[in-house]
Amino acid sequence: MTDGLGLRRLQHLVLWVGNVERSVRFYCDVLGFEVAHRFPQAAFMRIPGSGDDHNLGLFEQPGLRPPDEGVARMYHAAWEVAELPDLARARRRLVEARSLVGQSDHGTSLSLYAKDPDGLEFELFWTVPEGQPAGTRPLDLEHELSRRGL
Repeated sequence: MTDGLGLRRLQHLVLWVGNVERSVRFYCDVLGFEVAHRFPQAAFMRIPGSGDDHNLGLFEQPGLRPPDEGVARMYHAAWEVAELPDLARARRRLVEARSLVGQSDHGTSLSLYAKDPDGLEFELFWTVPEGQPAGTRPLDLEHELSRRGL
């Protein structure tokens, strides 16, 4: 085993998308990103308040086919929300956008899985304070909110 490289976090992710305008609308309207820089076939977006120049880059590549589930590829990116009610709000928006594809309770995190307009999967999660690993169980978000008095 080698020594670590001092990595701390993922600063940004860059995606090829079929239509940059459609993707900008999705990431702004559904996930709350804001446009930091805009070009004719590209957009650089950030999480409000992150302080980063950008957290997500989108480059248009017309004619893209949906991801092929049978080939090696990135599975998903994950973004953490600050509070459990944020996760509940996110679920409502994802359902309205018809992009929610799964929900899981991992013991250490509560997760929502969704796909963007190009079929690229992502995760939104809330870290459970003092959570313990529990494999993957179905998420009962209403129960989690209720037991925390939210």
